[in-house]
Amino acid sequence: MKAQLLQKLQDKSSRIGIVGLGYVGLPLAKLYLQNGFPVYGFDIDEKKITALKEGRSYIEHVDAKQFQSASAQGKFVATTDYSRASEVDALILCVPTPLNEHREPDLSFVINSLLSVLPHLKAGQVLSLESTTYPGTTNEELRPRIEERGFTIGQDFFLVFSPEREDPNNPKYSTNTIPKVCGGETEACLEVGMALYRGVIETIVPVSSTQAAEMTKILENTFRAVNIALVNELKIVAERMGLDIFEVIRAAATKPFGFMPFFPGPGLGGHCIPIDPFYLTWKAREYGVATRFIELAGEVNTAMPDYVIGKIMAALNEHGKAVNGSRILVLGAAYKKNVDDTRESSGLALIAKLQGLGAQVDYSDPHVPVMPEVRKYSFDMRSVPLTSKTLAEYDLVLVATDHDRFDWKLIEENARVIVDTRGRYRQKAGKVYRA
Repeated sequence: MKAQLLQKLQDKSSRIGIVGLGYVGLPLAKLYLQNGFPVYGFDIDEKKITALKEGRSYIEHVDAKQFQSASAQGKFVATTDYSRASEVDALILCVPTPLNEHREPDLSFVINSLLSVLPHLKAGQVLSLESTTYPGTTNEELRPRIEERGFTIGQDFFLVFSPEREDPNNPKYSTNTIPKVCGGETEACLEVGMALYRGVIETIVPVSSTQAAEMTKILENTFRAVNIALVNELKIVAERMGLDIFEVIRAAATKPFGFMPFFPGPGLGGHCIPIDPFYLTWKAREYGVATRFIELAGEVNTAMPDYVIGKIMAALNEHGKAVNGSRILVLGAAYKKNVDDTRESSGLALIAKLQGLGAQVDYSDPHVPVMPEVRKYSFDMRSVPLTSKTLAEYDLVLVATDHDRFDWKLIEENARVIVDTRGRYRQKAGKVYRA
């Protein structure tokens, strides 16, 4: 069975099933189509399926026209019918792994996706989990359920973990050029997993187990979270000393070795970095280890929106105003510049906090024309166009995300007060405040 599956993956006759057509699954589905593989796209959201069949994209940086033409040619199937998992040779799970209300891992999307395809699995398939999770998930949660169906992992069914490394709208790296880490439950699983990705990814990085692959992704994101916490804390220190932390970081970044620049902001955003370190701390407790350093970094980053609120209060106070009743315009709903992804965005947290304090809040984001519903927030809001007239109507403009498409000169010239969390402006007494 392994030899037959390897041959199908090599000659690109294998059907690839992508479960979860979001920011990870959709670009991956497109990549497989571009490389000649037949693709099945599975999602529980009927709106996404309809959009793809009509050639409409719901993710800004992914052109969906290819999906419509491929569908017409019979090369792409978009469906909510998970029974069709029996028609594919490979299944790749690309579903969310959020935290629950207790900041503990919520694997419900992974488990429910597996349970949806489980009755339809067949001998000779490979299943890869890409969702970021704690070390041991593939072995402890997926493998037993698959084996209960009577399969023997590594002989008639193959199981791997290969973490996603998407960085939306990155001009330097794309899905196919970012090296792909892959770990298998057995050596045969690893061999099949590498063949699964070799047809679309330039560089495959094998590791010894699914646990090692899971730990690799957790390490990557924890590294970022800890370093962002460091510069967020140093931002506060520098501000007290009258120093510009952005100037200091850029100067330090000229050192050609031993330093990597990270920049402060209003908190953490995106699906991975605010969440993944907590997956590791939760799992570490099972082994009697207290990850104090990581948890402290989480506390620092989680506190940043409140720090920004304090700066907003102080700026308004200098102009004889309270937050309650003030009109505030938040620039940027997306979690980072030049994307439309609002998951775990600090901008949304700031909107909610400001509304809770009685402010009249609007937002402007050229990448997010209508505020989507996310797990934590539900705002009935539309992006406000930036003009000299509209900017002048607000008591304060908050720079939450520094999109390149914003007219920064127009903003500076017409806003009454600016609180800048991204270092776009130099501080200016009575006008621009750093946060």
